[in-house]
Amino acid sequence: MTTLSRTCLAAIFILFACSSVFAQLTIFNVSSSDIADARQISIQQQFEINDQIESSTTLTYGLGKGWEAGLNLINVDYNYKTRHFEVNDTTTILPFAPLLLANAQKSFELNDHFSTGFGAVAGTNLTGSHGHRFVYYGYANLLATVGSRDQYQFVAGPYISNHRYLSDGPVYGVQSGVDLGFWYKKIHFLADWISGSHNKGRLTAGIELFLAERFPLSLGWQRSNADGSQAAVVQLTILPK
Repeated sequence: MTTLSRTCLAAIFILFACSSVFAQLTIFNVSSSDIADARQISIQQQFEINDQIESSTTLTYGLGKGWEAGLNLINVDYNYKTRHFEVNDTTTILPFAPLLLANAQKSFELNDHFSTGFGAVAGTNLTGSHGHRFVYYGYANLLATVGSRDQYQFVAGPYISNHRYLSDGPVYGVQSGVDLGFWYKKIHFLADWISGSHNKGRLTAGIELFLAERFPLSLGWQRSNADGSQAAVVQLTILPK
């Protein structure tokens, strides 16, 4: 079976085998619950800046009835000291890079304040000098919302993945996050955390500034669980109408 066939089958599995899936847009690194309405598009671009610049791009399309699906292009790593893009398809000391992933998600409401579901992204590394390899990240979350217009949001749950996505370390753990709209749709406080000593295990916190109602800009600080290394985070989101 070809790599393209495996990726397509993975996307179909996610779309139809999951009874309910969370949104793919993130607080910083942990999935939020803002699912695009039918025929609406949401886009998110994030840069993590330390000794290199790591780019992550997410595009989602609303399918209706709480469903959305899309694509993720992540781990696009540019080393500005050597002035070239980093590629990894051989070792799990670092995550494979770059990665092209399919995502799908559907919210499931329990009541006015709680929802739950499952989510996943799956795909392959784009470079294939040593072959394409399957990568995935799946999770289950409980979301709580309080305040008028759900301006305070809290999310937490377990995740499971593989070393090609996370790097060496545990392949399962917990994730959590908050989105606190103290000045709703003007200034929000954001924070999320992914457990584990792998490359994706990190704490990120910052603020979200709404340049316009549909264009929030997030600025954050990030700390690695494994070695305490730090990075700056810049994230721009285009929300659906």
